[in-house]
Amino acid sequence: MTLDRRNFIKLLGGASSLALAACAGTGGGLSGPTGGRRVVVVGGGYGGTIAAKYIRMMDSSIEVVLIERNDHFVSCPFSNLYIGGLMKDLSPLTIKYDKLTTNHGVKVLQAEVTGIDAAKKIVMTSSGEVTYDRLVLSPGIDFRTEEIKGYDAKSTPETIPHAWKAGPQTVLLRKQLEAMPAGGTVVLSIPLAPFRCPPGPYERTSMIAMFLKQHKPKSKIIVLDANPDIVSKAGLFKKGWKKHYEGIIDYRPAKKVTEVNAGKKMVTIEGIEDVKGDVINLIPPQRAGHIAVAAGLVGADKNWCPVNPTTFESTIHKGIHVIGDACVAGAMPKSGYSANSEAKACATNIVNTMNGKELVDFSGINTCYSFLSAKEAVEVTGVYKVDKAKNAIIAVPGSVGVSPDLSEIEAIYAESWLKNILTEMST
Repeated sequence: MTLDRRNFIKLLGGASSLALAACAGTGGGLSGPTGGRRVVVVGGGYGGTIAAKYIRMMDSSIEVVLIERNDHFVSCPFSNLYIGGLMKDLSPLTIKYDKLTTNHGVKVLQAEVTGIDAAKKIVMTSSGEVTYDRLVLSPGIDFRTEEIKGYDAKSTPETIPHAWKAGPQTVLLRKQLEAMPAGGTVVLSIPLAPFRCPPGPYERTSMIAMFLKQHKPKSKIIVLDANPDIVSKAGLFKKGWKKHYEGIIDYRPAKKVTEVNAGKKMVTIEGIEDVKGDVINLIPPQRAGHIAVAAGLVGADKNWCPVNPTTFESTIHKGIHVIGDACVAGAMPKSGYSANSEAKACATNIVNTMNGKELVDFSGINTCYSFLSAKEAVEVTGVYKVDKAKNAIIAVPGSVGVSPDLSEIEAIYAESWLKNILTEMST
């Protein structure tokens, strides 16, 4: 399937941060909305910013409070390009929240969420309590590091980075690649799916291989994939690796890392095979962000949050909606653009519910680009809807497709995609 560029562009959609303190309520938080109705959004990434913005755009009488621990957001999509040396720094991937306040009246609270009382409809934060009528969680992912013997959640990433949350970890991995000797070995470990950004580890493999080819002669990257094959765009990745990185990438499927020794820079596969590297990029298995787990929003698998596929309201706690990587969204992959689509649908039906209007059927799109080299990229795209008989999100038949080949044009489209989506999130 070849994507219709005109329709794709249509589908993309289109002063200082407000400090919230010393208000009535425990700990100087927000005890009640000034306008009578309040939606609290937790998480200022691909999903949370869009949910907050669109609720205000659709009904400015609803007060929206966006709670985020950081004063900025760094995009995971495209961070592999920084690791591969195609970006000087992370500034092209970084946005602030001030214009959400200036342009839309979203109140931004920079604080750590410490708990949620679903019965009383209260979010507890490091700055006090915030009450809500509806709560939207877009907490991203955290890691199931307890499944990897020898992995200490605090110290291990300082030596063996995951770089699966963009920011300091991304910078650390690039510095390690720059410092490694020529002729050295990089080990990249990929967990079993599902995980954030299905093509992401394979794009990272490409970018690291590109860096080694250009800057570290006779070096190689060993890819230990717990999955039986490449999870997304397999044919295109294999073609790109053969074209550009023959002899540099050593791809090993069905190799699940179960142990790590940071001091020896070594990982162990299923307790029987040790693999050492000069640089190790271990991506742990994943689950919903910690606050979703702590609030009891994960399902029987104890990893991901089941939701109503039309409203994204939790099936466990009413009045709480979960979007983005943390939720179970059927056939939709865990990606930045999926989060964008889910946020818009969620916002629409929250506003409709609060105003006594009918719900709107879910319709979403995902588009994901992956770079294979400095100038070539590939794409996967799909359109999604709710199958009411299955009560689940499915791909519209015939809508999911990938690029026909490696393409320099796709790389140009990818750069435009990033610019458009980050602009939408921050203005």
